[in-house]
Order: sequence, then C-alpha cells, then structure tokens
Amino acid sequence: MRRVGDVVRVAQGLAVVRAPDADFPETGTAVVDENLDELGTVVDVFGPVDRPYVAVSPHDDVHLPGLVGRRLYAR
Repeated sequence: MRRVGDVVRVAQGLAVVRAPDADFPETGTAVVDENLDELGTVVDVFGPVDRPYVAVSPHDDVHLPGLVGRRLYAR
C-alpha cells in the first residue's frame, strides 16, 4: 500500500488529493482509506511535477465532503 496524499478539497464530484512528493499513482489505480475500504479510482494527475494533485473519482456510496482532510492510499 502506498500513500497517495491528503484530500484538500472536493470539486466537480471529485476528491482533490495533494501528493506528498513526485511519486504518484497512475490513472485507474484503486484508492483506499486507512481501513482498506475502497473509495474510488484515480482519474487525473495535474499541477506541479514535484508535488502534483491527484483527482479521485469516488464510488457512488462514498460521502465526498467527508473525505476532506483524510489520508488516502493506493492499493
């Protein structure tokens, strides 16, 4: 399991995650929380190369505003 980063905001139905460094997951990667519950998938990576943002599309049953401030991981 690899750290994706912390959710900094929600926008247009996506969770925006700030990666801690340049090691970010590829699009299509499953994203989980600390309990290994699958929350969604990576759909885009954008921003500065050394510390990008990762856009995560949540599953239908995920309460998106509740993700802000949480740390997410790649499976």
